[in-house]
Amino acid sequence: MTTDDDATASAVTVSYRPVTERVQRELTTPSYRGYLRKARGGRVAVGDEWSEFVSCGCGTTEDVDLRVERVEGGSAIGTETEFEFVSRA
Repeated sequence: MTTDDDATASAVTVSYRPVTERVQRELTTPSYRGYLRKARGGRVAVGDEWSEFVSCGCGTTEDVDLRVERVEGGSAIGTETEFEFVSRA
């Protein structure tokens, strides 16, 4: 049973660090957004922090720290949740 507390968030704003062109480009790809929906699906709250990585090509990766800054329209990440990424200095 789904309660209002478990309603799917329409949007989640996530800040990221390090701030590089590669990280920014990779975070905004449809495949990365889909990955986050699957890997981080379920309850989400402002202040949640995730240690992730992005692909740099040829089997190399770059670590990235993500932090939830805003959650709109519900409290759970679902298949329809949109992500907005903002840099964190």
